[in-house]
Amino acid sequence: MWEFTSPKSIVFGEGALEYLKEIEGKKALIVTDKVIRRLGFAEKAASYLRNAGLNLEIFDEVEAEPSKETVIKCAEHARLFEPDWIVGLGGGSCIDAAKASWVLYERPDVRIDEISPLLNLGLRKKARFVAIPTTSGTGSEATWAIVITDVRDRRKIELASKELVADIVILDPQLPMTMPKRLVADTGVDALVNALEAYLSQWRNCFSDVLAINAVQAVFKYLPRSYSNSQDWEAKENMHYAATMAGLAFSNSQICMAHAMGHALGALFKIPHGRSVAAVLTFALEYMAKEAMERLRALTEAVGIEAETDEEALKKFIQALKRLLRDVDEPTSIKELGISWENLQSELDNLVERALGSTGTVASPRVPTAEDYRKLFVYAFEGKAIDF
Repeated sequence: MWEFTSPKSIVFGEGALEYLKEIEGKKALIVTDKVIRRLGFAEKAASYLRNAGLNLEIFDEVEAEPSKETVIKCAEHARLFEPDWIVGLGGGSCIDAAKASWVLYERPDVRIDEISPLLNLGLRKKARFVAIPTTSGTGSEATWAIVITDVRDRRKIELASKELVADIVILDPQLPMTMPKRLVADTGVDALVNALEAYLSQWRNCFSDVLAINAVQAVFKYLPRSYSNSQDWEAKENMHYAATMAGLAFSNSQICMAHAMGHALGALFKIPHGRSVAAVLTFALEYMAKEAMERLRALTEAVGIEAETDEEALKKFIQALKRLLRDVDEPTSIKELGISWENLQSELDNLVERALGSTGTVASPRVPTAEDYRKLFVYAFEGKAIDF
């Protein structure tokens, strides 16, 4: 038996941010970062909420790869202000921080690392949740997952609860129009990997498949355009929707081992998430192909690649992915992240241990062992095709 979980309402289209005027309540806390505030998006959202009659406060201290400490600080801010709406405004970091602080606000007796699908959180007694992405990649607005960084342990903590699905998601394509090129690429590749792994996951289903395939097709078509032309409205709009489709897909299936490896790299070497998963993507796909060739052939066909044999299909698909990554100046190996061989070797045990502990490992169509992961990280550093 399957259950498809999604936000109660997804409002999308140019000017969708104005939907905030329809919110009913007394107080709203906007959780964001200083860049989003400087761009004026936080104040614009605040003005719409004030028009709806709500009192406003803005917490703008979320950093890239949000830490446990920031989440705890935001939750304390919420406890003092007592909002009945939490609004996550920004990229995946802001939305994840908003989700986690929402839990701690409602449940001060719960520690961050205790959040899980098995724990009844009983959310929405104090507040409801609005997610407004300003980037086009993580899909966090559509998921019931959170990724928080444990700075002290240099580890990314993967958390989830179906209670965390947003009450309202607002997709306004005007918001990502200001993204710098590097962020367009990093977040766009994240959307691609989310969609690819959702389609390959052992826990996939017919509903997640449709969303995943559509997201993959959209990223192949629109990401290079969005990257090369900051004024390409059609590309920006379609990438924004594709990111949410990918989020819905993997939220209802699961990510796989590229995310497991990417999370480990990102936490240990402080690499942006999109770049860390890009660096290992083709190696993870080559490894999983032994147990997922039928699915990979379907993906190959979906992006318009013709092949007569499985071997040809895999080769052409990997080549197409590498071209796409290079077109948007993303790495295709760990070495291209600027990590030295000596540094990789010194952290190899930690990388393997963290990757093994990821949910993405369990959901992969071919589940790596510790020794497999050790070889995968080495091959991904060297740019060597997987032969095991």
